[in-house]
Amino acid sequence: MNVVLAVKQYVSKMIESSGTGMKVLLMDKETTSIVSMVYTQSEILQKEVYLFERIDSQNRESMKHLKAICYLRPTKENVENLIQELRRPKYSVYFIYFSNVISKSEVKALAEADEQEVVAEVQQIITKEYELFDFRKTEVSPLLLILDRSDDAITPLLNQWTYQAMVHELLALNNNRIDLSRVPGINKDLKEVVLSAENDEFYANNLYLNFGEIGTNIKNLMEDFQKKKPKGQQKLESIADMKAFVDNYPQFKKMSGTVSKHVTVVGELSRLVSERLLMEVSEVEQELACQNDHSSAQQNVRRLLQNPRVAELDAVRLVMLYALRYERHSSNILPSLLEELQSSFLFCIICDLITPTDAVAITKQFFKGLKGVENVYTQHQPLLHDTLDQLIKGRLKDSQFPYLGPNSLRDRFTSSCN
Repeated sequence: MNVVLAVKQYVSKMIESSGTGMKVLLMDKETTSIVSMVYTQSEILQKEVYLFERIDSQNRESMKHLKAICYLRPTKENVENLIQELRRPKYSVYFIYFSNVISKSEVKALAEADEQEVVAEVQQIITKEYELFDFRKTEVSPLLLILDRSDDAITPLLNQWTYQAMVHELLALNNNRIDLSRVPGINKDLKEVVLSAENDEFYANNLYLNFGEIGTNIKNLMEDFQKKKPKGQQKLESIADMKAFVDNYPQFKKMSGTVSKHVTVVGELSRLVSERLLMEVSEVEQELACQNDHSSAQQNVRRLLQNPRVAELDAVRLVMLYALRYERHSSNILPSLLEELQSSFLFCIICDLITPTDAVAITKQFFKGLKGVENVYTQHQPLLHDTLDQLIKGRLKDSQFPYLGPNSLRDRFTSSCN
């Protein structure tokens, strides 16, 4: 299920149900973030939404020509703010949508506050408003797989090399925005950039490609841009020339922004990879996760810990991986590695992570060498891959994955395959 698409369709149905006419979206802090994640301003303007307001804003103007679509979480604060809003309505009519259920007493309080009868609709319950959530029809109902975050202790400790993963890990992505203000020599227009697969074709096409492929695709993007770039001395001698320039300029401007953004982002990722020796670090991480050579592992971990260019976070993760892999090894050097970290706080983190019973189970469960893997930086395969494979084949053990449903999990997938 595409969560972004589901939320987008839900918001669209809220807006469309209010009919035609100019609209305002009245939201709280969290629902504002949700909507901004799935819709660009230009997209939502096409649906006649011309204004975005916060329910907790005290300085909103009265605009009786607008319809208000309220999308709120059912908190006491939001309900109270909405009650105050309805007592002195600023808009002509209100369509109210809560992200979850509210109590009958709160519904009654809202009704009593609506003395001017401006509320056209209130919706909150999935089962009663099923059409709002009817995003797709399938012959087989979807299955929800619930996992404990401690299920896989290894994958979160490894550096990942896909574009999306590197952006999250090295630059941090918050509400589809990257803060690049600390990048050396950054252009003022690129101090904050937006990365969204919904609105950025290059990002969408390169999300899961590795860093080497990204470099090649960036080069191709720049070459394509150079071909489409208007000539410096382009002559506009006729109406047709002017029209062609005006028609092509928005596309050129958008492409220019895309090129500048991704060249900057990939350039900063490349700088951090080099600065923090991440390729060397990652190679040792993969060796710890997938190989069984203690002599090589201890030498490589110690060598990196002694290198001042290796970031503290990367050093801690290396020691954690070593501990998970070789804690029971007769010649392990874990105590001396912990001393080299020179931090009692970090020492406690690692000691709390590992217990004697964990080590045996983890060694059997997670550390699997992969044959025929050419890329040394992507040898490890997350446990989730095996879990999903066993799930699809109907082989998950009921003792480890209890199933709630009319049939057994095995029967469900057997009937689905048939």
